[in-house]
Formats: sequence, structure tokens, C-alpha cells
Amino acid sequence: MATLHIYNANKEKIRERSVSDDVFGVEPREGLLHEVVRWQQAKKRAGTASTKTRAEVSGGGRKPWRQKGTGRARVGSTRNPVWRHGGVAHGPKPRDYAYTLPKKVRRLGLRMALSDKLQSDRLVVLDDYGLNEIKTKSMKALLDRFGIESALLVADTDSRVVRLSARNLPRVSVVPEGGLNVYDILKHDFLVMLESEVSTLEERLKP
Repeated sequence: MATLHIYNANKEKIRERSVSDDVFGVEPREGLLHEVVRWQQAKKRAGTASTKTRAEVSGGGRKPWRQKGTGRARVGSTRNPVWRHGGVAHGPKPRDYAYTLPKKVRRLGLRMALSDKLQSDRLVVLDDYGLNEIKTKSMKALLDRFGIESALLVADTDSRVVRLSARNLPRVSVVPEGGLNVYDILKHDFLVMLESEVSTLEERLKP
């Protein structure tokens, strides 16, 4: 079984804890992680890009000139796509970019991302954040003690204090345990969480 080191807010190691290899000992696969991130990003796309077809552009009801006898090319509307102010041919329309990905694949991707952070020694587990008030300086000092500049913080207990203390740090994000996802884990250099959340993740993600 994999072993986690539990620290306090002063970077003092207070104990060790064994964790399930089924959650924190999975061999990462780049292709699967890419697929999960691609699925997440597709779900976020607004899909609101829109253009007007020749039927939707204002005007163009009258035929510009008669069909024959003018020496010019025949044309039926001033709003055809060839003309200035005409409609757009084959332009984008609002659409949903989301697609389904099997739940087993999503859960496996999350286990791989957690395992990658542990194997690369970039998973920091605390017994407590040690924040008594909302103060960015205190959060910055905590991260500096661990040599962290870019981090994803997992915080449910006292999450308001943690979230507001970290909101002005440019490379730090805070998510609840239930919102932990592959994209955010891979985006940040370090993953920081409480020991209590490790137990919750083990229970939720076990195969």
C-alpha cells in the first residue's frame, strides 16, 4: 500500500498513513487522462457562436434586376452569400459540444491523476490548514513553507476561510472534495488536501 505523510500547518510531519493502491497507486496513462480532460473541456464550451443565413438577414426580398437582357450575371437576392451584407454559407450555429464518457473511465482518470501527484511527491496532506481568519498573507505563508507556488486546494471544512484567503493568489485554486476533477489536478503543480478528505476520496473512488 502507498504511504502518505501527514503534516501540520508548520510543515512538521506528525504521522504516516497507508492508503489504498486502488485509488493512490494506479499507473497513469496519458491517453486516458487526455480523454477525460478533453471531455471536461468540451462540457465547458458555450457553443453560442452563431451567424445568419441568407434567410435570416434583413432585406433581399426584391430581385435586383431582371433575369435576362442586362448582360450581367443572373441573381435572385441581394442577400446571397456572395454579396456584401449577404448571409453566411455554412456558418456556425448554437450547438452543444458535450458528449458522454463512461463513469468508469471518469473515475479511473481521477484515480490516475491522484496517483500521479503522489508518485511525483506533489501531494501535500495536512491535518489542518491552520487559518483562523480570512487572510491572504497567512495562506501565502503556508504555501511558502512547503515551497508551493501553483496549487489546487481541496477544502470542505472551513472552506470559506480557505477559499477567501486564497482567492487573490494567482496560481492557487480551491475546490470542494466533491468538485475534485482531473483537469484542475493536472493544471496545478501541487495538490493540497486535508487528511479527512483522503478517507472520503478512498471511499468514493474505490473500484
